[in-house]
Amino acid sequence: MEVQMKAVVQCGGRGTRLRPHTSILPKPLMPIGARPVLELVLKWLRRNGIGEVFVTTGYLGHLIRSVCGDGSQWNMQITYTQELEPLGTIGPLSLLREQLNEPFLVLNGDVLTDLNLNQLIHNHRKSDANITIGTSVRSTKMDFGVIDEIDGRVTGFREKPELTNLVSMGIYCMNPVVLERIPSGVPFGFDDLMFQMLEEEARVNVFKHTGLWLDIGRVEDFLKAQDIAWDEQSTAFATAAA
Repeated sequence: MEVQMKAVVQCGGRGTRLRPHTSILPKPLMPIGARPVLELVLKWLRRNGIGEVFVTTGYLGHLIRSVCGDGSQWNMQITYTQELEPLGTIGPLSLLREQLNEPFLVLNGDVLTDLNLNQLIHNHRKSDANITIGTSVRSTKMDFGVIDEIDGRVTGFREKPELTNLVSMGIYCMNPVVLERIPSGVPFGFDDLMFQMLEEEARVNVFKHTGLWLDIGRVEDFLKAQDIAWDEQSTAFATAAA
C-alpha cells in the first residue's frame, strides 16, 4: 500500500555513544549482521510505501552517500543535504523548506522498528496536530538507592528502582507549518521545538507503539539487534498491514 509521503532520515549525528566504532563509520552505517542499519531502515520505508527520501548528513556524510547512492537499487529516490556545522536534531529540516510542502515523516537513521507506518500516518492526517510523535514505553533501572525526604527526614527508600516512561522513538509525522518554527543556520533540537510548541499550546499528539523498537545509538540496543534476522521475510521487520 503506497503511503505517498516524503520521509526525512536524519543521519548527521556523531554517534558518541558508540565510540570508538563511530570514529570510522557514521552511526547509520554501523553493521547489523552484514548490512548497515541505514540500508535496513530504507528498505523498511520502501516496503511501507515510501518512495521519496531526503537523507540529512553531516559527520562522514560522504560515506553515507557512497553506500546509498541515489536509492535506485531499492527503487526509491534519495536526495542528500549536508550540514557545514552541526544543526542539532531538527535544525537540518531548515535545509528542506521548499521540498517539504505537505505532511512528511522524520526519523532517525539508526532506528529499527516494526511500527505500523500506515496507522501512524492515518492517525496524524485525521488529527488537528501539527506533530505526531511515535512513542514507546521504556524502563530505566536506576544505579542508586533513591531517597524520599521531607525537611531532612527520610520518608521513603527504594533500592535501585526501575522507572517507566513514555519516550519518543525518534519517528515523527509533521506538517509543513512546523518548518516556520525552525531557525536557519543554528543548532535546533527536537527539545527546542517541543518547548516552543508547548509554550504556545500548539497541538502535539502521540502514537503509542507497543512492538519492537531499537535505538541503535545505544550500545545495549545495538547488541540486541545483532540477534534478529533483519531480512525481507522477517516478521519483526516486515511490511506493516494497514
